[in-house]
Amino acid sequence: MEGITEGVNSMSLGVDNQKKNRIQVSHTKKPLFFYVNLAKRYMQQYTDVELSALGMAIATVVTIAEILKNNGFAVEKKIMTLTVDIKDDSRGRPVQKAKIEITLAKSEKFDELMAAANEEKESAEAQE
Repeated sequence: MEGITEGVNSMSLGVDNQKKNRIQVSHTKKPLFFYVNLAKRYMQQYTDVELSALGMAIATVVTIAEILKNNGFAVEKKIMTLTVDIKDDSRGRPVQKAKIEITLAKSEKFDELMAAANEEKESAEAQE
């Protein structure tokens, strides 16, 4: 019976590892403002968003967080840094990589700013 309990516990841990409000950022796959806009959509849906990155993408995550904070959309809730072991197939052994997780929450002005941005977008489209 203990084996089943351990299996169930590890299954629930697997679910926690893939949070619905987490954005895993790459510094090469998408442009910066793709992530900024995605984070805004996540905050609309979940009230907060967790930006996560490894290695070279850490600077991108910090930039995204700063853009959202400086423009009044978000407030910082939590910043966590850690080191994780990543399996490197070319070397045949795990390599340690730096990881950052920044949790941002909607600012008090978030909904107001989003409404204003949508109005601007609609009036620009109407003029085209």
